[in-house]
Formats: sequence, C-alpha cells, structure tokens
Amino acid sequence: MRGVSGAAFWLARLLPAMLLVSCVPTPTPSPHYVLGDPYQAGGVWWYPQSNLQLDERGLAQVYDDQHAPLTTDGEVFDQRAMAAAHQTLPLPAIARVTNLQTGRQVLVRINDRGPPTPRRMLAVTRRVAQLLGFPPGDVAQVRLEVLEGDSQAAQSDLAGAPTLPIAAAPLGAVESTSLAPPPGAQGAGPEANVGGTGAVGPGSQTAPPAKAATSAPAMRLPETVTQVAPEPGTLWIDLGSFPTYEFANMQRAVVAQLGATIVNQTHGRGENFKVTIGPIPDVAQADRLLNEAVASGISNARIVVR
Repeated sequence: MRGVSGAAFWLARLLPAMLLVSCVPTPTPSPHYVLGDPYQAGGVWWYPQSNLQLDERGLAQVYDDQHAPLTTDGEVFDQRAMAAAHQTLPLPAIARVTNLQTGRQVLVRINDRGPPTPRRMLAVTRRVAQLLGFPPGDVAQVRLEVLEGDSQAAQSDLAGAPTLPIAAAPLGAVESTSLAPPPGAQGAGPEANVGGTGAVGPGSQTAPPAKAATSAPAMRLPETVTQVAPEPGTLWIDLGSFPTYEFANMQRAVVAQLGATIVNQTHGRGENFKVTIGPIPDVAQADRLLNEAVASGISNARIVVR
C-alpha cells in the first residue's frame, strides 16, 4: 500500500473487526427459575432434581474465567459474587458451603449449572474461594448444605418458580352473640369495636392495611465468613448403592481391578450395599480412578469426602 504508513495500514485492518465487536449486543439479565431436563456434560448424563434438603461432601473447584456473560438462570456472571454452580439443584438455591480443611463457611447463591465433570461437586467464584481459603491448586474439600427456606424465598418471585398448593379452609356457619362486659372493663359498650374496621372513639382513625412487599429478591449475598472447627476427611469414590449383595457384586466386578469393595450399610430394619473405592491419598489419584470408572461404564461414579 504505497503512501500509507504502517500504523495507518494496521488501523485500516483492525477497524472493521473493532466495529464488529462493538456491535455485538450484551445479553440482558433475566433471572428466572430453572430445573431443566436431563443433559450430558463431561461424558455423563445429569438429572436435575428439586431437592432442597441436599447435604453432601465432595471436591469444589474455582470457576474458569472463560464463562458466558450470564449464568444458567439468567443472572450476570461475576467472579466477585458469592455464587456457585451445581449439576442438579434447582436454580437459584441458597446453600452453606464449608471448607472442611480450614473450617471457614459462607453462604452462596447457586445460580449456574456445572462443573461439567463428575470429578467435582461444586464450582465457586474466585471470591468465594478466597474467603474460604482454597489451597493454591484451587481444589478443596467442602460440605454443601442447601437451606430450604432461604432457597424457596429466593425462587418465589422469579418467573417459572413452582408454587406451593394452598388449600382453603372449608367455610362454615358462624354464630355470634353479644356478651356483657366483664367487671371492671373500661370503654366496653355497644359502640366499642374489637377487631373491626370502624372508629373506636372520637378522633381515632383506622390503621391502613399493610402493603404487600414489592421489592425484587436480593441477587447478591453478603460476604459473611463463619469460622468452625476444621473437619478434613479422606477421598473415596462412590460407585452406587444396591438393595442386594448380588447387584452390588455385579457392579464391583466391573471395576475390581481398581480396588472396589462392598460395604454393608444398615438403616433401621433395612440394609443396602455400597460399592466404593478408597481411601484415596490425593486428588490426582482420585481423578485418575474416577476417569477409569466412568470409562468402564459406571457413569454415576462420584468423588466424595468422608
């Protein structure tokens, strides 16, 4: 390009691309309730469930910075927010997350699907990881406790949220009669109003009815850190629970070379048989064993902390 400086040449090349990027619209946040259909990620199928009593222990990782502008339920993704992702919980949900290795715990708003791997139970923002004291490898043993009441409150005003059926009490005949005031009562008379809407006396006014709350639900949780006693555990891989030993043994045989064993668990008068691998000394080996279990066809294998 004769007569054109190098700077002008590159500006002419870059300007169309800059204009194209500037024309890409930013998605508008639209927070809404999400449960969703079964989906496939990380080579396994996930089945979302409306379970607000979930209490489980596993490994958490930190979000990757390469994320879409919005979360699965339509909120703005922000690495500075007290937020997290889970594979199957209804969105949003409020949960207490405890770092079992440091004893620090915070509240998070679970508003996203992920992480897309069975090796991790939870993905948290960088701010959550910082407050919980994640180790340099960005993977920590955590306990996840879903708070049912807070979760229902967070979902209640969102589009698509489930509604709780309310059965009205049956109407019946109500009989009333006038009773004489008890001895010593002051101001009781025919004109007295008890629980009514009329005036009680000269100059009195009826209190206006309370207004319904119209404020939108809070999307961001406060950065409140609670310190409890650390409870570091050991890593195991759960390969499923079965009502009979025969079924459990069939599952164990699939991955017998990985050291799978059967544990008999008693619950009241019943019992089941859990197929498991462990204890496992470190995260790297747990990841390797889980990958082999999934490759062997056990798609519901998960790393847990005990």
